[in-house]
Amino acid sequence: MNIEVNAIFQIAGIGIIIAMIHTVLKQMGKEDIAHWVTVIGFVVVLFMVIRMLDGLLQEIKTIFLFQ
Repeated sequence: MNIEVNAIFQIAGIGIIIAMIHTVLKQMGKEDIAHWVTVIGFVVVLFMVIRMLDGLLQEIKTIFLFQ
């Protein structure tokens, strides 16, 4: 259970940092870079979620296939 809580805090931390960077860049007038930072942050979080889903599916596979 500790791993899930850490992952949630990591995703939340990444979201907060990306939001702050996006806001600062937008205030500076660099909206294109701000949007790219947001997209890159989304991709990083997406890979984290995919990795966690892979672990979940492997766990389900071992439970139902008795491996």
